[in-house]
Amino acid sequence: MTGSEPRVLRAGVVGLGMMGRNHVRVWDEAVDGVELVAVADPEGEAVHRATQGRTAHGYASAEEMLAAESLDLLSIVAPTSLHLPIALAALNAGTHVLVEKPIAASREEAEQMIAAAKRAGRMLTVGHIERFNPAILELRRRLAAGELGRIFEIRATRLGPFPARIRDVGVVVDLAPHDLDVMRFLLGSDPVRVYAETEQRIHTDHEDLFVGLMKFTNGAVGVLDINWLTPTKVRTLSVTGERGMYVADYLAQDLVFYPNPDARRLDGNGEAAGVASVAEGEMTRRAIRRQEPLVVELTEFARAVREGAPPPVDPHEAMVALLLARAMVDSARDGRVIAGDELREVLA
Repeated sequence: MTGSEPRVLRAGVVGLGMMGRNHVRVWDEAVDGVELVAVADPEGEAVHRATQGRTAHGYASAEEMLAAESLDLLSIVAPTSLHLPIALAALNAGTHVLVEKPIAASREEAEQMIAAAKRAGRMLTVGHIERFNPAILELRRRLAAGELGRIFEIRATRLGPFPARIRDVGVVVDLAPHDLDVMRFLLGSDPVRVYAETEQRIHTDHEDLFVGLMKFTNGAVGVLDINWLTPTKVRTLSVTGERGMYVADYLAQDLVFYPNPDARRLDGNGEAAGVASVAEGEMTRRAIRRQEPLVVELTEFARAVREGAPPPVDPHEAMVALLLARAMVDSARDGRVIAGDELREVLA
């Protein structure tokens, strides 16, 4: 290594379930300038599988790993109930932390983690992976450029089979934070009221069907259709505005534009001038450079640490996504709209 080359960052992973194994693979194989040096999980066989053929050391616990290793970066992919103690231990050890969503089990725990990161002078970011899907990043760029004009509606559809692994929460807290976060990420706007309906059909303890409505400060309406009851996976997001509609497919990483030909007449500022109707236009598929979203996410985490940049996902934004999901659960349970001071407290 020459004096001009950056130091290799040392990474670790806590939690070796399915998503944790993906973090191990990506840190070990796909992020330049990072070396995977340690993994931890109480299940010995999981540690053996993760370290086999790799130089990374294996540990039975995060505490043991942090005591033995000097880490720059840590992925926490453990159960949500363990996020707080592991994050606190890592931050106190001087390690930058990415914790998988949801950030924590409660607002109080999330705020403790955020405060600990500030005290330690270390980064805390959250694995809201859908932000890093190339189709969503391209959609955000095009919306910011005003390609749709005024946005009318944003609609998320996230359907699939029932996952037997999920027992501690229902479909809202498990999946809705993805779409609640992406909606705010794309619109740059907060909701002023929310309402939801849920049903419990298969899950033994929690809801497995969810439909949510949101009204945003910019006038857009958000619709969320999420369940664990559909025998095929659907992951799409559509945004409808004055000039047409964009549809993003998370799984295929496709972005398709359906223009409104009647919105082509523009004023002197390049804005749609008095759009009064909608006509059917031809479909255009935008070019997307497809990449694994986790590779994009972890690369951005490492880059932000190396450059001293802001966290790729602000932990406060991740906390708001969790609290909005919980507000949706409350709305469905009580059969009421949540707005006003109650919703402002969620967003604070």
